[in-house]
Amino acid sequence: MSSLGESRVRTSFNPSQNDTVSTIKQDSAALINKINELPVPEKCTQNPGEFLRLKSLALTAIEEAAMWAVKAATI
Repeated sequence: MSSLGESRVRTSFNPSQNDTVSTIKQDSAALINKINELPVPEKCTQNPGEFLRLKSLALTAIEEAAMWAVKAATI
């Protein structure tokens, strides 16, 4: 079973077997997993909306950055 990060950046998809692509995807997946594990801070327990929004934006930005980095590495 793959983690959220592995699923989001599709770490198993690297048809060219490019080491740089693999590194980009593994590092991006690890960061996605680390951010995904962040607990809701105590000061946000009554209304965690802003925290969840920021966390979602960060996850999306990393996923997008990984995509562009892979594209740059395989151009």
